[in-house]
Amino acid sequence: MSNSTIDFKGRVAIVTGAGGGLGRQHALALAARGAKVVVNDLGGARDGSGGSVSAAQAVVDEIKAAGGEAIANGASVTDFEAVQAMVKQAVDAWGRVDILVNNAGILRDKSFAKMELADFKLVVDVHLMGAVNCTKAVWALMNEQKYGRIVMTTSSSGLYGNFGQSNYGAAKLALVGLMQTLSIEGAKNDIRVNCLAPTAATRMTEDLFPPEMLEAFRPEAVVPAMLVLAAQDAPNRTILCAGAGTFEAAHITLTQGAWLGIAADTPEQLAARLSDVTEREGEAVPQSGAAQGANEVAKGMANARRG
Repeated sequence: MSNSTIDFKGRVAIVTGAGGGLGRQHALALAARGAKVVVNDLGGARDGSGGSVSAAQAVVDEIKAAGGEAIANGASVTDFEAVQAMVKQAVDAWGRVDILVNNAGILRDKSFAKMELADFKLVVDVHLMGAVNCTKAVWALMNEQKYGRIVMTTSSSGLYGNFGQSNYGAAKLALVGLMQTLSIEGAKNDIRVNCLAPTAATRMTEDLFPPEMLEAFRPEAVVPAMLVLAAQDAPNRTILCAGAGTFEAAHITLTQGAWLGIAADTPEQLAARLSDVTEREGEAVPQSGAAQGANEVAKGMANARRG
């Protein structure tokens, strides 16, 4: 990407969960750089209860006061019909949707032993199916436009795990899997799909941070990564991590592995050579799931030739 200014003039963006915290900062930043923004927020508590459009409207008022264009929407991302109506609202107002930032989420943190299945399912429904609903609602439009930028909000809790967040972590890593395939399917029509893993002190996460870290991890520090992923020159199929002014990338890799064959003692051979199989030297980031099978076939054929 060049060093030219990233701007969104003429672009229409939908940001979910944008009534506060990180979503609010996303919406304000996109609008400040010229985007017309649908500010979506159910207006519920951080556990997902309740609802009011007032949070979204307050952000819209901020954007308008700064000279930008925005409209409020109070749909729950778990309600596909309401999400479809939100997309229609954007199209009716501005004719298109260029950017979708799937940011809406809730927390129901407990250790897995103490967690009710209803709390597991609800978190998956909001984070994963909410993003699926919103993405499905814009997918045909973006294909027709031959342009789209979609940002999924993943998390280090999904990428690497975090005690007490099995539901949240499962949903957040599932979004990476969704991104991996949609980035392949959308590429031919210039739909670029990426993930953002933020570390930010918001209403959802403030209890996880000691007081002295709250300022460093303010949500504004994550926004540059979102802007890069939503820009015209965005990458595709990238997991950017951001927090406190530091930016990293996460990768799902495949090691070279070792061919062991199929024999009665293969389980014992694998146990003995597990360090060879997990050795990271020469690992790759596959361009699709087919890379695993290709590596396995290649090693098998090479062994057959040696035999």
